[in-house]
Amino acid sequence: MARKVVITGLGATTPIGGDVPTMWKNALKGVSGAHTLEDDWVAKYELPVHFAARATTPATEVLSRVEAKRMDPSTQFAVVASREAWADAGITEVDHDRLAVAFATGIGGVWTLLDAWDTLREKGPRRVLPMTVPMLMPNGPAAAVSLDLGARAGAHTPVSACASGTEAVHMGLDLIRSGKADVVVCGGAEAAIHPMPIAAFASMQALSRRNDDPEHASRPYDLGRDGFVMGEGAGALVLEAEEHALARGARIYAELAGTSVTADAYHITAPDPQGLGATRALKAAMFDGRIQPEDVVHVNAHATSTPVGDKPEYAALKAALGKQLDNVAVSATKSQMGHLLGASGAVEAVLTVMAIYDRKAPVTINLEHQDPEIPLDVVTSARDLPSGSIAALSNSFGFGGHNAVIAVRSV
Repeated sequence: MARKVVITGLGATTPIGGDVPTMWKNALKGVSGAHTLEDDWVAKYELPVHFAARATTPATEVLSRVEAKRMDPSTQFAVVASREAWADAGITEVDHDRLAVAFATGIGGVWTLLDAWDTLREKGPRRVLPMTVPMLMPNGPAAAVSLDLGARAGAHTPVSACASGTEAVHMGLDLIRSGKADVVVCGGAEAAIHPMPIAAFASMQALSRRNDDPEHASRPYDLGRDGFVMGEGAGALVLEAEEHALARGARIYAELAGTSVTADAYHITAPDPQGLGATRALKAAMFDGRIQPEDVVHVNAHATSTPVGDKPEYAALKAALGKQLDNVAVSATKSQMGHLLGASGAVEAVLTVMAIYDRKAPVTINLEHQDPEIPLDVVTSARDLPSGSIAALSNSFGFGGHNAVIAVRSV
């Protein structure tokens, strides 16, 4: 029988809180993290989108100056979140050969890469910093977390666009179940609020253009939705084999009951309009976790607020949960913190675990006129979840047709 995997530590740095307690408090209140960008480069490059959701606590305020200088902002966020998760787990002794890391990103060190390119063009090759490659490489966050914690059982980097963070959790579960590790620190990090990604996402009509009202720009399921809001930050979870956690008397938030990964093989950016790949992912995660539709009481939806993306997810949830979907409290937390790209699944996994542990579903904001073609029971004010044994799902879907789902059960 497969080893049971539990969650014992949580960490996050996001646009609605620089740690998990603050983020969770604001997620229940319905705080928006989106604001107008004051950077000179917004006007310099005549960007069509003037706002984003920045992390409330700059990583440079948490890390030492020496540490921060040697890391891309995405890696900085990863280290901040993973240190919080590790401290939260309370692990004082560990076999480092049995400790692994699975830390994802969607884009990686874009600030380092493009700053180095500017330096090369303006000042020549001798001025490009020697640390440029380890700072820009996508595995930089995983490597930094592995070095920080002494994790020698592997440092893995799933890169699957906006499904990356959830795939890291999926990988963490597999590492423990397969016996390759007893403890895994998994998560995702992203720091892409930079003029080039903003211009690129805007060019493909993916970003909201509500420049005059940033706080109300992310509107999942609303008839007026017009795109997502760029966010940044990181989320981290400490996964443990249940016997390892019990042996040290750990506080257990929840069981990571099941996960799954599928691919649409449909289009490089558009989701399968029928949500077939997402349906398979949902059903597979539930099967993996021995979860029946009637066990599911909460879903943290991918729900990016794009006109095209929200409908296929509803179709998938309906196909996977059937009539039980009417009894499921659905939260679309990107409405508050924007879309953290490769970090979004990890942060939403943290929120899903907190929802199960605290028995509360976080808020979806800015839903004024719900799309009648998406008749979900959307949580618009914090809601209590049932007592007893319950389960929740968290969905992530990414460009390239990536689908990843985790299933969490109460303990």
